[in-house]
Amino acid sequence: MLTVVLVVVGYLAGSLTWGYWLVRIFRHEDIRTKGSGNIGASNVWRVYGRYLGLPTVLLDTAKGFAPALVGTLVVGHGTGVLVGAAAMLGHVRPVFLKFEKGGKMVATTGGAFLGVAPLVGLVALGVWILVFVLFRYPSVASIVASVSLIAWAVLLGYPWPVWAFAAVAAAGVVFLHRQNIRRLLHGEENRSTLWRRWIGKPSSSAANP
Repeated sequence: MLTVVLVVVGYLAGSLTWGYWLVRIFRHEDIRTKGSGNIGASNVWRVYGRYLGLPTVLLDTAKGFAPALVGTLVVGHGTGVLVGAAAMLGHVRPVFLKFEKGGKMVATTGGAFLGVAPLVGLVALGVWILVFVLFRYPSVASIVASVSLIAWAVLLGYPWPVWAFAAVAAAGVVFLHRQNIRRLLHGEENRSTLWRRWIGKPSSSAANP
């Protein structure tokens, strides 16, 4: 029963649409009408720069981290995995936006792994940073880091529920980035525009999600 309650709490936490709310509060605009139309941190940072993008990253990470950590500490890794997955689902289809399309769950996935398997989450974060610095494609960094979760979960000796969680999370992130993959294959993913988010400059075009 406790696991069920924690899963519900995890989903509700994941449904906290920080990117949407922060833009509404500080810019009085709907992020869904800007850039890619995505409510996640990537689109918020691309369109509005780091001053709204960074808080969105941190809050989206926290909403995966906190419930997953509680589930892991109170019950165990199996429950932590289920709660983390529920938070990720909430980010993708948030109840507070009437189950309309949410974000691509990269930050929330990272937060969930920091809660369930901290070493896996930290190493995957390092992979994300390294790939981004080398190639300047956040989509590539997100895909590579998510896929690497599986290897790190096995190599670092976490139990099988964490392996399974890593596989499902990687599949989910790759699926949600399928349009980015298509653009990458056609050479249409714009690195220079995506780079602007890191130096805090809003993008005027922001065409790529």
